[in-house]
Amino acid sequence: MSSPITIRLGQRARRRIAAEGMLASDIAIVPAAAGGPKGLILNGLDLWLFGSWLKNAPRRRKLVGASIGAWRMATSAFDDPVAAHKRLAHLYAHQRYPAKVTPAYVSQTCRALLDELLDGRAAEAAGHPHHHVSILTARGTGALARANGVRWRELAGFLLAAAGNAVSRRRLAGAMERVVFHNRHDDAAWLRERFDAFAGHFVDLSPANLREALLASGSIPLVLEAVTAIAGAPDGAYWDGGLIDYHLHLPYQRDPGLVLYPHFSDHIVPGWLDKSMPWRRAGAGDPALDNVILVSPSAAFVATLPNGKLPDRKDFTAYGQNHTARIRDWTRAIAESERMAEAFARWCEKPDLKATLSF
Repeated sequence: MSSPITIRLGQRARRRIAAEGMLASDIAIVPAAAGGPKGLILNGLDLWLFGSWLKNAPRRRKLVGASIGAWRMATSAFDDPVAAHKRLAHLYAHQRYPAKVTPAYVSQTCRALLDELLDGRAAEAAGHPHHHVSILTARGTGALARANGVRWRELAGFLLAAAGNAVSRRRLAGAMERVVFHNRHDDAAWLRERFDAFAGHFVDLSPANLREALLASGSIPLVLEAVTAIAGAPDGAYWDGGLIDYHLHLPYQRDPGLVLYPHFSDHIVPGWLDKSMPWRRAGAGDPALDNVILVSPSAAFVATLPNGKLPDRKDFTAYGQNHTARIRDWTRAIAESERMAEAFARWCEKPDLKATLSF
């Protein structure tokens, strides 16, 4: 029977596992990609990792995410991560929208979802003593800083940004900058030294700004409104962190520990606008991947899911107002994700390096 997971290992990760086995105590960083509903397929892994495996080997860990990845990582830092992850999966899958919506309507709906998810426990997720959450957002500069919520100006600004990105990521850095909301117990030093073209700002995460930082990190341009006036953060319009950090191509090699990356894809795309540019994918010889363990759904597993694919944002259109059918199929995919967790748990108990791939 085909495995439901694919595992890719960086060279340092491979050597360490060969020498020591797969130890939860070695895991120093857990990244979580943007990607909307695709992140639901990682629910089983999240439940096992944060409810059992990592929980039984406590240490300081960096949990870093963008968009739904940020929502997942904040959820992982609750005192009861199992209940919180079940709540997130249910709330996300049960979103319902009328046929025609405005960005203001979607933003308000997502605020209400986050209020239910946080459930008055923002202090737990913002200040966990061991699980240090970092939420990635994109702050508009230039034309995007001057849009002031005017739709045509936002559209023009993002078209200009996309055109620049088509030339190079460095051009995109002229349209936006990375803002990291990080646990106050962790200064996010590994991200402060410049590692790409994007300017960075760093803001202490707190109960006062957690919801708005999470909302900003998932605010898709023109689908949701920009988030402004975030407590403790520089003024400006904040957007989806995936615009800059879609699959979180970050300087993981700066940490001596290992990086466990549950991902809905078996490759890493730097920014959301790079999705159609396979030459921009992180690959062999990239030092950032040297200590990474990437776990993703296998093609054979995906083929067994409803419609033979992962849940994705296009489903809102494909299913239209048939919310019951979409929720049914997304819920089935969430349930099937437990098979991924079971397979990875077996592999961690007895790592078979021959069953893994390299980057």
